[in-house]
Amino acid sequence: MLLESAAILLAGVAAGTINTVVGSGTLITFPTLLAFGVPPVTANVSNNIGLVPGSISGAIGYRRELAGQRARVLRLVSGSLLGGLVGAVMLLVLPEGAFETIVPALIGLGIVLVAAQPRISRAVARRREARPVEGTRPDPWWIWPATALTGVYGGYFGAAQGVLLMGVLGIGVEESLQRLNAVKNILAAAVNGVAGLLFVVVADVDWRIVALIAVGSVIGGQIGATVGRRLPPAVLRAVIVVVGLVALVSFAL
Repeated sequence: MLLESAAILLAGVAAGTINTVVGSGTLITFPTLLAFGVPPVTANVSNNIGLVPGSISGAIGYRRELAGQRARVLRLVSGSLLGGLVGAVMLLVLPEGAFETIVPALIGLGIVLVAAQPRISRAVARRREARPVEGTRPDPWWIWPATALTGVYGGYFGAAQGVLLMGVLGIGVEESLQRLNAVKNILAAAVNGVAGLLFVVVADVDWRIVALIAVGSVIGGQIGATVGRRLPPAVLRAVIVVVGLVALVSFAL
């Protein structure tokens, strides 16, 4: 039990760090919980709640980059809250067998997104170079519905939610990637928070797991906002991809 608790705590630290920097921490914590025999839906619900404090911690760590973005954040948070609630309801209403069936596909999608993240970033950078100076035009109309749809995905499972958000924001919003990453952390926290509130009321939650991941993710959120920016992105992606592949194999066996 002690070894299991230590492993879950460390997975929470890793997830909090990765969520703040890249946005794929669930691909660390979720497979860890499965490896210790936690049922998939209970693991997903408990993981979601546990990562909420870490998302908030990462957002606080990026607070300087949020300066001047209050209106944008308030507008997009409404979409994230709505989408996160819809995704959480889907998780609770659909049969558990449906979740177990679709999770391998979601993990696979998360792995692909993480692996493709450098190409996504380069494509976003090229589009940005062809634009006028940042902030010279309003955000396009489709950003809000795209953010809401990303929230549905995050409320249901959440792996690589941050990568999806950075793709959406990077393509449509005229800001630096660091400032967009700050917005991403707020939106991810909103999705996890609204889904977590619903799960607390009606879902089967393992509170020991929640506490361990919460403590770890808060620490990781601060690491991600400071030291994490200097970590080699290729190393982070490699770890995420390996852990995700292990999770896929565990589902197949």
